[in-house]
Amino acid sequence: MYKLVIIGLLTLAGIFYFQKAKAQFPKTGSCKNPAFDQKVNGYLSYSAPVIDVGDAYDKQNEFVFLDAREIEEFKVSHIKGAKHIGYDDFNLSSLSQIPKNKKIIVYCSIGYRSEKIANKLRKAGYQQTYNLYGSIFEWVNRGYPVFSGGQEIKKVHTYNEKWGKWVSNKTYEKVYK
Repeated sequence: MYKLVIIGLLTLAGIFYFQKAKAQFPKTGSCKNPAFDQKVNGYLSYSAPVIDVGDAYDKQNEFVFLDAREIEEFKVSHIKGAKHIGYDDFNLSSLSQIPKNKKIIVYCSIGYRSEKIANKLRKAGYQQTYNLYGSIFEWVNRGYPVFSGGQEIKKVHTYNEKWGKWVSNKTYEKVYK
């Protein structure tokens, strides 16, 4: 019986810990499409602060944008001025020229990978680092511009058709390669 009580208490403590960790930063973003908003919300742990796409767009000159997608995704299109940092091959030393007091927004496709990178940056001392809620998918869903080779284009890498369904703005071509 004693072992069952201990196991029960440890289980409750674990549940409390993980719920507290998920709620470390409040949800401050939203997506136009409620189903996509639910999808994004389900993938994030809120272990890094989020910023709404509209707020990021309105204040984009105040931030450095870092793209945590893979290079193939970045080459298709990215937010103007974004620096590619990747996810699988992310290396903190690639940011040595960015002061630690600079405001940073990290993004990927929906916000999962960028949240992980934002956490790494915060642990490294970049305390004004935010995860873009809904990331580049929500950016294009709201009709904000993306660029490739210095030119504005209407394409976004969506990985595959399963993920491509979350880009609902029909003026953007979905690229899967």
